[in-house]
Amino acid sequence: MRSLFKYLRPYKKECFLSPLFKLIEAAFELIVPLVVASLIDSGISRGDSGHIIKMGLLLILFGGAGLVFSLTAQYYAAKAATGFSAVLRSSLFETIQKMEPAEIDRVGADTLITRMTSDISQIQNGVNMFLRLLLRSPFIVAGAVIMAFTVDTGAALVFALLIPCLAIAVYIIMKYSRRGYRRIQEKLDRITGKTRENLTGVRVIRAFCMEDRENEEFLRMDREYALEQERVGHISFLMNPLTLVLVDLFTAALIYAGAIRVDLGFITRGEFVALLNYMSQILIELLKLANLIILISKAAACGERVGELLQDREEKSGELIPFPGEGSGEPFISFDNVSLSYEGSGGRALENVSFNVKKGSVIGITGGTGSGKSSLVNLISGFYPVTEGEIRINGRDIREIDPGSLRNKVSTVFQKNILFSGTVAENLRWGDPEASDQELWDALGISQAEEFVRKKERGLSFYIEQGGKNLSGGQKQRLCIARTLVSKPEILILDDSASALDFATDLKLRTALREMENAPTLFIVSQRAASIMHSDMIIVLDDGKISGMGSHSELLKSNEVYREIYYSQFPKEGA
Repeated sequence: MRSLFKYLRPYKKECFLSPLFKLIEAAFELIVPLVVASLIDSGISRGDSGHIIKMGLLLILFGGAGLVFSLTAQYYAAKAATGFSAVLRSSLFETIQKMEPAEIDRVGADTLITRMTSDISQIQNGVNMFLRLLLRSPFIVAGAVIMAFTVDTGAALVFALLIPCLAIAVYIIMKYSRRGYRRIQEKLDRITGKTRENLTGVRVIRAFCMEDRENEEFLRMDREYALEQERVGHISFLMNPLTLVLVDLFTAALIYAGAIRVDLGFITRGEFVALLNYMSQILIELLKLANLIILISKAAACGERVGELLQDREEKSGELIPFPGEGSGEPFISFDNVSLSYEGSGGRALENVSFNVKKGSVIGITGGTGSGKSSLVNLISGFYPVTEGEIRINGRDIREIDPGSLRNKVSTVFQKNILFSGTVAENLRWGDPEASDQELWDALGISQAEEFVRKKERGLSFYIEQGGKNLSGGQKQRLCIARTLVSKPEILILDDSASALDFATDLKLRTALREMENAPTLFIVSQRAASIMHSDMIIVLDDGKISGMGSHSELLKSNEVYREIYYSQFPKEGA
C-alpha cells in the first residue's frame, strides 16, 4: 500500500489542507463542553441571562465555523481521493497494456478486471476517509482526554484507562480482518472470471443446454464469496459493539465517580456535564474510527493487490536495444535449440527447435493439433520468453530487443480475429496512424478485402460494431490482414488466419503477398496443405518437436507426418 502513496504527490496541497481544516473543526468541538460548563455554572445556576445569551451565541458561532471547516476539508479530501484514484487507474491500465501475454496468463484477466474496478474503488474510499478522519478522530480522543484532565484529574483517570483497552481491541480486529478482505477480493476475482467466461461463451452454453449447471457453479462460487464476507464481517463488526460496550462501562464508571466528586464539592455540575460531553465525544469518534479502520483494512488489502502489479512492472524495466539492422553474415532469424514451457504446464510446448530463415523467404509451419505451431510463432513476436535456447534476429538475442520496437517490425494476424468498434479506416490505422487513404486501399487490395469494402455504403468510413459482429468471418480475417500490412512489417505471421477464406481467395492472398514490393519475411501457420505447399521452407511439428524441414516435394518423400496431412486433403494423389 505504501508504494501507492507516490500517486498522491500531485495532490500534496489537498492532502495537507483536508486534515488541517478537520483539526481546526475538531478544536472548536473540544472547546464546546467548556462553554456548556460555563453556561451551566455561571449562567443557569446564577440566573444570569446575559451570560446565557453570550454562551449560546458562542455555541452557534462555533457550530457554524465548524460546519464551514468540515465542508472545506471534505471538499479537499474528495478532490485528492478522486484525483488519486484516476491517476492510479490510468497507471494500472498502462501497466496492463505493457504486460506480456505470459504475465497476463499468470495473473489472469478476471483479477485484472477486479483490480481495475473494485480494488481501486475501495482504495479511493479509504483515502477519502483517511484524509478526513484519521487525524481528526485520534485528535479529538486525545484532546478530550487532555481537556478532561484540565477539568478534574481524579475523574479523568477513567479516560486514561479506556484508551489502552480500546487500542488493544482495535489492533486485534484489524490484524485478522485485513487478511480476510484480501481473500474476499480473490474470491471476487473468480466470480468476475466466471461471469466473463459465461458472457463470451453464451452461445456454447445454450447449444449444450448447460445453463442449469453453470447457474449451480456460479451459485456455489457466490456462496463461498458470501461466506467469506460473513467470516470477515463477524470479526470486523465486533468493532462497533465492542467499542460501545467498553465506552458504556467506562461512562458508568465516570458517572459514579463524577457524582461522588460533585457531592464532595471537588467539581461543579457544569464541569461534570463537560466530562460527560468529553466521554460522548470519545464514543462518537471511536465509532467513526472503528468504521474507518474497517474501511482502511479493505483499502490496504486492495492496495497490496494493485501494488503487486505496479511493482512487478517497475522491477522488470531495463535497458533494451531497438530492432537490429542486418548483421554481417548472420541469418535473418535463427532458432538455436529453443524450448518453451508455459507456467503451470506439465511439459514442454516446444523442445530443441533449431532452424534458420533468410530475409524475404516464405516459411510454412504445419503439424497436428497441439503440436506447437502457434507457440513457435508467438516466440518470434516476443509474446513468451524462451525457457531454453536462443532466438536471434540479425545476430541479436530477441530478449535484448525492446518489445515495442520488435512488434513495430513483426506483425501477427492471430487465429481469433479481433476488430474494434469504429470505422474501417480507424481499425486499419492501428497499423500506422499516419497512413493515407491510398495506403489503406493498397493494403485492402493485397488482403483481398478491397472489393467488399468498396461495396459497403460508406467504404473506409463503414462502421464496424464491437467485435466485428456485422461482418462475416472471412471479412474480419481479411481486414485483420490488411491492418498488419498497413504497418509495413519486416516479418509477417499469419497464424491460421485464412481458415475462413475459400481456396481461391486464399491463393490470391498468398500470391499478392509474394508479389509485394519489399515483401516481408512471411510465416504461414496452417493445417491446409494448399496454403503452405509453395513455401520456400516448410517446418513440420509433432508434439513440440521438429519432425521435418524442407520443401513440399522433399517432405512428401521423407516425412510421414507431412505425408499424412497432405494425402488426407488430397487423397487422389496418394492413391
